[in-house]
Amino acid sequence: MIRFLLLMCLAATVHAAESTVDIDTAANVYQAAAIREQVRASLGAMPEHIRQLFAADSAAKLSDAQLAAVTAAAQRGFRIDVFEAPALQAFADHLDSATVARTEAFLASDVGRRMVAADVALATLGEAKIDKVMNGEITAPSTPKRDVIVDKLERATHSTESTVDIFLSMGQAVAIGTAVGSGMDPAAVAERAHRSGESSRAEMEENMRLPMRRFMAYGYRDLSDSDLKHVLAFMESAPGKRYVIAYNASMEAGFDAMGRRTGEQLGESLRELAQVQRQPAPETLPPAGIAAPPVLPH
Repeated sequence: MIRFLLLMCLAATVHAAESTVDIDTAANVYQAAAIREQVRASLGAMPEHIRQLFAADSAAKLSDAQLAAVTAAAQRGFRIDVFEAPALQAFADHLDSATVARTEAFLASDVGRRMVAADVALATLGEAKIDKVMNGEITAPSTPKRDVIVDKLERATHSTESTVDIFLSMGQAVAIGTAVGSGMDPAAVAERAHRSGESSRAEMEENMRLPMRRFMAYGYRDLSDSDLKHVLAFMESAPGKRYVIAYNASMEAGFDAMGRRTGEQLGESLRELAQVQRQPAPETLPPAGIAAPPVLPH
């Protein structure tokens, strides 16, 4: 009996340590990190970005009317109200009270506030400038010592892995949503999309690592080496690690929801077009190049 009671106490302790927080608590951290502002800034360019990717996909061969449907579907899918509910739920599910307290303290600190301001500024650069930063055409002054800190920070935040996860998750969500909306077998489409994505994961991560470090280095160019060390110390702490997991899970859930909504809207539109034209709806899968905007460093 004593052993049983001890095990029950230990189980209760573990459960308490791993308990999640409510939505309102998660929303406070979400607001302090300015996640809404960062995500909203990235959404305006997504419809045209996705249309161009579908237009460039020779396998799909979509008509002008179908490409217009792609744009309209993306406009209805890539919205902050579609992103926010699942993103907040995932955020709450991966946080605990200790992490919230430490994270709020960090975000309220001078370094934390300037980090968040840098994140927001980076998100609002515009797609053309972001591309130049990630391609190395626009750079920030650095030193070998600073490069080491940025490399460690990129690893600690799992920025590259999270970007690729969102890329693959959103592509699969668009594929599944399209299948559901147009009457195809969603299970078969999901399996095909999953296999395609996983086969390219390692290469995608390798190709994204340097651009993500350039992105982070440019975004934090006004933070001193000492500031970056403070950010790194938090991200490498136990609460910081959990915050990173929660943040990245939130991004993946939100972009997955937007991708699914876009796919469902696109599937319905293609089915309607096919009915008007009296021909089967094409089995349209998202091109391999569809990706979410880079996950912003935090």
